[in-house]
Amino acid sequence: MDLQIRGRKAILSAASKGLGKACAFSLAREGVDLTIMARTAEDLQATADEIASETGVSVTAVPGDFNTKQGRAKLLEACPDPDIVVNNPGVRQVPGDFREWGEEVWHQWLNDHFLSSIQFIQAVTPGMCERKFGRIVNMSVSFIKFPQVGFAHSHSARLALSGAVASMVRELIGHNVTINTVCPGLFDTDALQTNLHGHAKRGNTTYQAIVEDRIKGCPAGRFADPKECGDLVTYICSAQTGFMTGQNIINDGGVYQGLF
Repeated sequence: MDLQIRGRKAILSAASKGLGKACAFSLAREGVDLTIMARTAEDLQATADEIASETGVSVTAVPGDFNTKQGRAKLLEACPDPDIVVNNPGVRQVPGDFREWGEEVWHQWLNDHFLSSIQFIQAVTPGMCERKFGRIVNMSVSFIKFPQVGFAHSHSARLALSGAVASMVRELIGHNVTINTVCPGLFDTDALQTNLHGHAKRGNTTYQAIVEDRIKGCPAGRFADPKECGDLVTYICSAQTGFMTGQNIINDGGVYQGLF
């Protein structure tokens, strides 16, 4: 299938590793020119060079932190008229006891998982509407559909973003601008491995035991390849998805058992 996005311009944050990198690669394979951001300049440039070498598209590396106003401004300076935006906060989930969190913890999570994406959406959608094409994908987690103990800070901020988007999309779709959210489950990334090592340490068990437990709880019987997420996001960014908006799309190997 021709996704009809060759020559489009995309901005992706937290794109040097993991799911962000997978999304960048998948878009590039469809001929989309990229502007990518991550906090570690060396890793980011290595990813940019790798994608450009393999796909031949233009890849601009912009080191910085998407979750700051300065970082977002640098992205828009490098690519002021994006057709596609993948908002990926790139903050690893760290469980904790909500009774121990001060006000600053809540503010930080709301900034990183709600305000940063909302403010970027505000910045890019006027141009998208004028050009009559825009695809925005917010990266979330499958757990927003079935919240887990220890992640109240993460769930509250991510649900706030989905709630705001649900209202905003109705003002945009008439201009062929869509916003959807992808909610991945267990994908085999560095972030997942770090998270599972942490769980093993806190639970006084082994990393392999934690891995086996997580896989046992997944009907697919495996962790997913990041490319599976990247290809899904790329399809959502295609010309063919102009009638789909405001959706929270679970991609978790069947773990979530709800109907909606």
